[in-house]
Amino acid sequence: MKKIHFYTPFIALLLGLGTTISSCGDSFLDEKMYSSYGTGNTDERSIETQLIGLHRTYAGLWGVSSWQGFLSCWQIGTDVASAGAVQGVETPFYQYANLNAENSAVGWLWQECYVFINNANIIIAAVGDSNPAAAAEARFFRAYAYNMLVTFWGDVPKITESLTVPRTDFTRDPVSSIDELIREDLEYAMANCRDMTSTADEYESRINKDMARQLAAEAYLRMGDYPAAEAAATAIINNTAYKLVEARYGSLAEAGDYYHDMFKWGKQRRSQGNTEAIWTFQLEYNRDVAGGTIDNPQHRRVWQPAYHKWSGMVNADSLGGRGNGRLRLSNFVKYGLYQEGDIRNSNYNIRRYTFYNKPGWSETAYINSRGFRVAAGSADIAQTITLQTGDRVIPFEADSLEVWYPHPTKWGSYDATDDFGYALVKDWPVMRLGETYLLRAEARLRQNNPGGAAADINMLRDRAFKDARIAKGDNTYGSVSASDMTIDFILDERVRELISEENRRMTLIRTGKLAERILLNGDATPAAPADKVITGFQEFNTMLPIPLTDIQRNVDAELTQNPGYN
Repeated sequence: MKKIHFYTPFIALLLGLGTTISSCGDSFLDEKMYSSYGTGNTDERSIETQLIGLHRTYAGLWGVSSWQGFLSCWQIGTDVASAGAVQGVETPFYQYANLNAENSAVGWLWQECYVFINNANIIIAAVGDSNPAAAAEARFFRAYAYNMLVTFWGDVPKITESLTVPRTDFTRDPVSSIDELIREDLEYAMANCRDMTSTADEYESRINKDMARQLAAEAYLRMGDYPAAEAAATAIINNTAYKLVEARYGSLAEAGDYYHDMFKWGKQRRSQGNTEAIWTFQLEYNRDVAGGTIDNPQHRRVWQPAYHKWSGMVNADSLGGRGNGRLRLSNFVKYGLYQEGDIRNSNYNIRRYTFYNKPGWSETAYINSRGFRVAAGSADIAQTITLQTGDRVIPFEADSLEVWYPHPTKWGSYDATDDFGYALVKDWPVMRLGETYLLRAEARLRQNNPGGAAADINMLRDRAFKDARIAKGDNTYGSVSASDMTIDFILDERVRELISEENRRMTLIRTGKLAERILLNGDATPAAPADKVITGFQEFNTMLPIPLTDIQRNVDAELTQNPGYN
């Protein structure tokens, strides 16, 4: 069932509580908490429940379905992705002239960041120094939220205590002040979170020291503290419990390869054999608990094309289930980015072709001189053939906007009891060792150590080209050297390794490369109409606008807007 959310910005909600609170003076209207799980309680069960609530906020943020294109906002309008046929909340993120302070995606991310912060503040205040592990987990999420806020908005209100009364006097604190808090929180989390102790750790879904280190490496890179970023990444890499996946594992009933295995439902967790996993956000859809998912996560529908619209196709697990085609990989990603033999570009990982799979199906097809299908009676028919189940799909040219295009398979999943597939049914890859090497490579390069950066990149490329090296009899095929190392090369390698996993917009803003890398997108072909290509970007669009509602309700101080936005 589709759930509908009504958006009220978090700070604006706090601002609007004034009338309600002041008008409820009669004691019989005061609410009494009979449950032991009230906020501010310090007993173990209450704190544990509130910590789990932070994980739920994470799921709610990235699993929201009210705006089905929310996830697209952080990919399209960059170097890696372009718009699909369906338009919605994501449209202003590539038609930049329309990006404004009333955009729902902007408001939702801002709101949920402050939900993280306020709920974390409640836990931190409640436990004090009595429960360092709980405080550390809460501080991780506070740092996570503030790191996103300063990356996307710059100066933002700094709130370190839980808000229990309305405020209408928020002002923006400088990034430097927020970064001090982020650093303090992450140092505390790295010192006091749980260790990742084993592959079958009962807390594998909870925040541990290595998750804090991964976030710290990213945050320190943004801050320009490259030695600290390198140290945080190195601490993870030196943990021998982690290992890049270089061989197939788990059930091998379905065709695939070792890179693809990491993203298969039932193989994603450390306890399921994924030695590369640092943070796999676990959903329990139709497994251990009823209702073990949040809203209707849209990852699969965003990234996968709508191949079900072909008459010769049915939804299948081998094809990742039913997509919706809300975004497409850019020409930059599709053509020329991957070297021959890179396993990350195999048809299991970037699916470029498929086969008709509807049982007993056949159809007369008309093919034009360019090798595409056309309608009967078209002026350009080069041949007429009969297609049937098992034949390789021949698409129509217009299919490339929605129905079929090269796409990453990491979010593919299928539940036979829900053929329509409105919700994602698998775990989310959030942090893994592959990105740790990329973060350290960047930190090393920025410290004038291109040789160290190349060594880290080669860890990934040794894995990616392992089979190609055997086939070619060349043990160095695919390797790179210190002279190859630039920030742009590392950003390219992040695409090869992390496409559809990383928040690409956030990475490009963090590295100061958004404006420059947009020019690489290259998606301006006859198959991509003018309303589907990137237009209107100005330098100020690098930062997002402060939600208008929050500015309007902040009547006792000026919550200034980012330059360029009205």
